[in-house]
Amino acid sequence: MAEKISKSEQEWREKLTSEQFSVARQAGTEPAFSGAYWDCKEDGTYRCVCCGEALFDSTDKFDSGTGWPSFSRPLEDGRVEEHGDASHGMSRTEVRCSRCDAHLGHVFPDGPAPTGQRYCINSLSLDLERKPGG
Repeated sequence: MAEKISKSEQEWREKLTSEQFSVARQAGTEPAFSGAYWDCKEDGTYRCVCCGEALFDSTDKFDSGTGWPSFSRPLEDGRVEEHGDASHGMSRTEVRCSRCDAHLGHVFPDGPAPTGQRYCINSLSLDLERKPGG
């Protein structure tokens, strides 16, 4: 795994769009059905928009009907970190990039087999590296 990345708020603001900054650095959420990847069927690797860390593979992506990209698991163990989140009057599990601590979304225990997990991720937190010819 790559070395941890730490940047100042100003450095992140200079790298990201205002929408990406709001979601990835301030734990915001894009509106359902608005992101670039919620309905994307292209093959590739989904990377962290902040640091480029490979997080999810398109083979683990599924249509959850929620309006956000959903994955059954991360690309590899240790790529994402999970934290308790009691904001907005709910008890959820937040998902962050383990390399740069970017907010990605949340994970829920209502996904498909074999994991039973639904990693509900904001498109604004991701960049899709398309597979050649995909």
